[in-house]
Amino acid sequence: MQKENEIHISQTVAILVDGNNIERSISGTMNLENGLLNFDTLIPKLLGNRALNRLIYFREGKNISSKLADRLHQNFYGSVCPCHKSADIPLTIKATQLANKVDCIIILSGDSDYVELVKHLKGEGVRVEICAVEQNTAAILKEQAECWHPITIEDVFTYSKPKSKKVGTKKKTRTKSP
Repeated sequence: MQKENEIHISQTVAILVDGNNIERSISGTMNLENGLLNFDTLIPKLLGNRALNRLIYFREGKNISSKLADRLHQNFYGSVCPCHKSADIPLTIKATQLANKVDCIIILSGDSDYVELVKHLKGEGVRVEICAVEQNTAAILKEQAECWHPITIEDVFTYSKPKSKKVGTKKKTRTKSP
């Protein structure tokens, strides 16, 4: 039974991540060489009571961790989109394609290149939020967004590369033929 004054939020959200921008911000500003976003804590914080429609991680280059792709898919039905050069154009195209399918788009990037995209999406009636490391977020981007979420040290974890095991070499023993 629903309470008389209870408000039901039925907003769908797409989260689009400029992976290179966020990774550089974390390593440069937070001085964490192997720092990565902790999606398990960040995504629920960004969503609140809203529903996740899409999560796409755009990243330049072909060397994208299959573990990241698997984890995003497993936990959020998310995907990783390798980009030929920067993520700006593919992320912008995807955002415009999703504009009529979601209520809100959260862009994880502090890059001022997204200002025109934010203006366009807002003109289409989409709520636009920005999430990024504060020191690397353009002031004009924060001003244009309807909401701004800072990425803090609590939203990051440090990845430790597994230590490589030394493979022992077996000595070859020669047996003399009779």
